[in-house]
Amino acid sequence: MTMRLISVNVGQPRTVRWKGILVTTGIFKEPVAGRVSLRRHNLKGDAQADLSVHGGVTKAVYLYPAEHYDFWRRELPEMDLPFGMFGENFTTQGIFEKEMNIGDRLAIGTAIVRVTEPRLPCYKLALRFGRDDILKRFLESARTGLYVAIEQEGEVGAGDSFTMLARDENQVTIADLVRVYAFEKNDLAMLERLVKLPALSEAWREYFRERLARRSDLY
Repeated sequence: MTMRLISVNVGQPRTVRWKGILVTTGIFKEPVAGRVSLRRHNLKGDAQADLSVHGGVTKAVYLYPAEHYDFWRRELPEMDLPFGMFGENFTTQGIFEKEMNIGDRLAIGTAIVRVTEPRLPCYKLALRFGRDDILKRFLESARTGLYVAIEQEGEVGAGDSFTMLARDENQVTIADLVRVYAFEKNDLAMLERLVKLPALSEAWREYFRERLARRSDLY
């Protein structure tokens, strides 16, 4: 299947009221037309409110498959779900968590990106949807989307095709990480592969090292 960029979505942080408190969030994204500069830390016109959770070099751009919207429209028929609803920068076609290896390199427009990690839901997704149950449902669906780092800055636009430049030789997918994180927490073989995965961020590898250490303490 052709891998394609369906929609480019950006947004600036805004302050909204959620459960009686004021929250500043960059999760509100809207599609933009034309070519957009893809920079080392984000897209031009886009920003994150909390860089401790979102953004940064390893989470510069968030991709979410357009195909997942069909699932959510069946799950949440009462809701309007425009592209960008999940806070994604790129709404894509043909890019799936089960097929993308952590460390895969792709060209898009004049830029080159590298797959880094899944997106984990935080309370700001609940804020965007106006419902707390989306956090559990999002993770249980395993439809997390994925982050990429920017290896080469460039310009992108809706309609551009992705080209696979190199597959990571370790062959650990985004779905593998989510599975071990959320569902099969005692998969020691995969945990041991994850802690040694060069393309995975140090924060994730440390998390899995701690998981392995706790397992060792039981014996």
